[in-house]
Amino acid sequence: RRGPDFTMIHVPEEHQLRMQILVLPQHGINIAMGTDYTGECKKGFLRQAMYSADMRGMLGLHAGTKVVRVRDSRTGQLKTYGVFMFGLTATGKSTWSCHQLGLDPSLGEGTWVAQDDIVMLRRDGSALGTEQGFYVKTDVDPALQEAMYRALAHKSALLENVMVDSRGRIDFLDERLGENGRGVLDRRQLKVMRGGKLVSICADSINLPALEHLDGLVFAFITRRGTIMPFAQRLTPEQGVLAYLWGESTHSFATVPEKAGESVRIVGMDDFIVGPQGRKVNAFHDIVMGLVQRYPGKVHFFQYNTGGVGEIIEKDPATGKRRLVRKVQRVPLDLMAALQRGDLRGTNEYRKGRLGTEEVVKCEGADLSQYDPKNFYSEEQIAAYVADLVEGRRAFTEQISREGLRKEIRELAHRELDAIEGGRRKAEPWAPPEPKSPTEAAEDRLPLSPYITPWERRRPSRDLIPFRGAGGGK
Repeated sequence: RRGPDFTMIHVPEEHQLRMQILVLPQHGINIAMGTDYTGECKKGFLRQAMYSADMRGMLGLHAGTKVVRVRDSRTGQLKTYGVFMFGLTATGKSTWSCHQLGLDPSLGEGTWVAQDDIVMLRRDGSALGTEQGFYVKTDVDPALQEAMYRALAHKSALLENVMVDSRGRIDFLDERLGENGRGVLDRRQLKVMRGGKLVSICADSINLPALEHLDGLVFAFITRRGTIMPFAQRLTPEQGVLAYLWGESTHSFATVPEKAGESVRIVGMDDFIVGPQGRKVNAFHDIVMGLVQRYPGKVHFFQYNTGGVGEIIEKDPATGKRRLVRKVQRVPLDLMAALQRGDLRGTNEYRKGRLGTEEVVKCEGADLSQYDPKNFYSEEQIAAYVADLVEGRRAFTEQISREGLRKEIRELAHRELDAIEGGRRKAEPWAPPEPKSPTEAAEDRLPLSPYITPWERRRPSRDLIPFRGAGGGK
């Protein structure tokens, strides 16, 4: 009888000084030492699943998925989109995977949640889901995140670090027990109140259908920045690939105070990549460009900034400590919902911006002029923020180029950055071409990695035998 495909081993008794995660991907084994964190138990399995999917010609993604139906502003017809929501932890990936975006159910509009964390993208645009239960942060406001609140308050949910009073009432916003409140909710309990009754917003399947069965596919990248990043950007397919490559966000005082304001870049916004990261970007490029070619006009790319504008953080050159000079003016939740709703309906207006992308200038029911960076910074300050962004992206591109990133994608990144800087810099010559990426294989490929050397037992030499020559052995 065949055993399990993946094995997760926890050794929480290991001393925390030796806390580490050991991964043997070709054997499907994940070992967590010095911790019994529930998140690692979950991600240990999903890390293995993503690696296995990659080796079969699919692509494991750190992204939520949902099906959205909207009434198109130009034709008046209902259109159905599959949506991928990428985002680092604490940027709003789960929130926006479950949010209803203020759509009008009376017009047939709505959002139905498939997944909120890990999916496997296939070359036909479909995505395989992985979870019936969502592991989420519990700092939810029922007025703003109704579906998540109801699912977390349901008797089927598992909660930790959450305040419950003597009458059994849950207060998710009371963080006296700690700021890392977590819960596991059943996606089937994601419900909202409509017409006096609870209505499910759970998709029929955890899987996303193929693009041929949809009116379009949307890849949405969530970042969280507090300075000059537009709240919404419309990207070309090439810029969408670069958004996946750069995987940007920033540290905050709430997460890592000593690095507050610094950029965070992780390929695919995915902390769980096994093997060279450049090969993940190559595979994403090949899949989405293949979809763009086969389905013209049906694949769309956006980037949303769920942070805000106006923040100023200064670093003391003597001590290295950071000081908050001016707090960020956060993007309101209802405005972010309107931006995403407008992109799906086709009502937002865009123009070419300073970052080379199209940035939103008009959104239904909202005045965006008050969030113009020019209201908060001088031209010199804006130029400095742009220069820092470009410099960080260049350095990160070079880092990933040493992990198998293909020449064409590296040069694409530098051309995009050259355009932001006004064409003052040129890409450096590229190294010799690399072997064909394993992710170009068919989806029935066996999970054997061509770039991770199998572990082999090493036989010790006789010189390593203890006490040899001292009467301790023969």
